[in-house]
Parts: sequence; C-alpha cells; structure tokens
Amino acid sequence: MAIRDPIAVFMKEHDAALEQLLVLKKSAAEIKKKGYSEKTFKTLLKATEFVDEEVRVHNAKEEKALFPLVERYVDGPTNVMREDHVKMAKIYKKLHYSIGALKENHEDKVARQELGEAAESIVQLMVNHIHKENQILFPLVKRFLTKEELREVAQRML
Repeated sequence: MAIRDPIAVFMKEHDAALEQLLVLKKSAAEIKKKGYSEKTFKTLLKATEFVDEEVRVHNAKEEKALFPLVERYVDGPTNVMREDHVKMAKIYKKLHYSIGALKENHEDKVARQELGEAAESIVQLMVNHIHKENQILFPLVKRFLTKEELREVAQRML
C-alpha cells in the first residue's frame, strides 16, 4: 500500500478548514448584525462542529506525527504552532459558550456580540496559523525531512 504524502494531506485538510472558517465568519457576522435566524444559526453550528472536531483531530495529528520529527532539526516553528493550538482551544471555548447562550435566548444581544467577536478571533487566528504552516513550516519540512522521515510522519498519522 502506498503511503500518501503527509504534507499534502495536511494542506488538503487546511483547505477544508478554510472553507468552513469562511462559513463560520459569515454566519457569525450575520447573526451579530441582523440577529438570530434559525437557518443562519444551523449553518454556524455546522461550521463550528467542523472546526471543533476536524481541526482538533488535525492539530493532534500535527503534534503527534509531524512536530516530533521537525524538532529533530529545529523547535522554534513547532513551539509557535503549539501555542496557536492552545489559543485556538481557548477561543473555541468562548465561541461555544456564546453559542450556548444564544441557544437559550435568541434575543441575547450580549451573546450575539460575543459570538461575533469569538468567531472573528478564531477565524483570524486559524487563517494566520494555516498560512504559517503552509508558507513556513511545510516548506521547511520538505527541505529537511528525508523520504523515510516523511513515511514515519505518515505512519504516525494513522
């Protein structure tokens, strides 16, 4: 069985995350501006679930499979990425809390405001994070890791 290029897999996951982040940003902005709507709220929930589930799995794969091998050569970039992952988790908690508050009271203006702000923060952080990985970390990985090490990354991702 051929092993897929782990960097290509990570980048494809980034593309999917960017799509959902755009949906999250737009739906949160609409709720913040126009108020609660069932349709927009469902769209927001779907995007939020993707961010929560898929991105958390993606980040864990990076930390388990990729970062230890990168750290054989350099640890600065991975430290920054790990810090971003921690920040994402904190902001996601705020987002989740404001979603819960809005579920309870569709008219809660504070929850709408907090939802909009948390969504903006997480989208900005994640888009910047993805850019750093795609433009800095992954080219570094391709330059320094051998084919054997990339196979090791791929194996650890399973």
